[in-house]
Amino acid sequence: MHAIRIEEHGGPEVMRWTELPDPVPGPGEVLVRLGAAGVNYLDIGARSQGGGGWSAPTVLGAEGMGRVVALGPGVANPAVGERVAWFYHPGSYAELLVVPTTSLVRVPDRIDDETAAGLLMQGLTANHLSTETYPVGPGDTAVVHAAAGGVGLLLTQLVKARGGTVIGLVSREEKAAAAQQAGADHVLVHSGPGFEEQVRELTGGRGADVVYDGGGADTFASSQLALRPHGVHAYYGPFMGVPTLRPTDLPNSILLTYPVVHHHVPTREALLRRSGEVFDLVLEGRLTQRIGGRYPLAEAARAHADLESRRTTGKLVLLP
Repeated sequence: MHAIRIEEHGGPEVMRWTELPDPVPGPGEVLVRLGAAGVNYLDIGARSQGGGGWSAPTVLGAEGMGRVVALGPGVANPAVGERVAWFYHPGSYAELLVVPTTSLVRVPDRIDDETAAGLLMQGLTANHLSTETYPVGPGDTAVVHAAAGGVGLLLTQLVKARGGTVIGLVSREEKAAAAQQAGADHVLVHSGPGFEEQVRELTGGRGADVVYDGGGADTFASSQLALRPHGVHAYYGPFMGVPTLRPTDLPNSILLTYPVVHHHVPTREALLRRSGEVFDLVLEGRLTQRIGGRYPLAEAARAHADLESRRTTGKLVLLP
């Protein structure tokens, strides 16, 4: 089989289409033939700097879906031939991969492969942000960074489904339409700081209830200044830069949190329940995954370059 492997950390050029031995599932594992893999900023961080268990050499990728082709010893479910998706399994940029059954969820028949490939990492992230991180309710105003990106488009829809108002931030004018189609009530074009005054104008001087900030260190201060007193700054963009601050720097008694999606699904039961919530919203037509780019798996480096350039909208997927 082939996979996208790196021997050292660096730019997209370190990604190699490499032939490797077919993996063999062990106890509690299944062998899956890839249907589609999702591309995330996590993958870019793993490639460029490592950390968090991503040491070179390694096969990149953390999410995807496929069909079960073989079972490890003692495994009865899922069955051979079933469509499954996985939440955070390193090594997903591969034609074949071994996945623990504890990381798998069955994909409903009416959800297509490309949608399923990108729903668990980004869909669960958006679900986490809009429920446990800050449970959006009717009348709440949320600022959504990168509102035309994979997480941003899903998060916008989930905030709207919960009765909130969305102020979406996009880096380029041509991305505004995608954010509006997802339901954003207002779209601001900003590639850096300085949007806080516009947010305050749109909220009658009060400020937003929550800012979902995957924008990085450059926009960190503006996100906080855009909040109402005791508002919530949910910062989930560590691969975009981590700012330093003192607690006394926080304005308006705001609350700062660093939400980690693994804390949303700490158990097998939680993974099944939360992924079920996301799948149900898709089946009900209340959540749509916008595929912004399709790339052959062998050309994953091009997908990384496009994502880093901020030229893309929606979810990028790799197809074997």
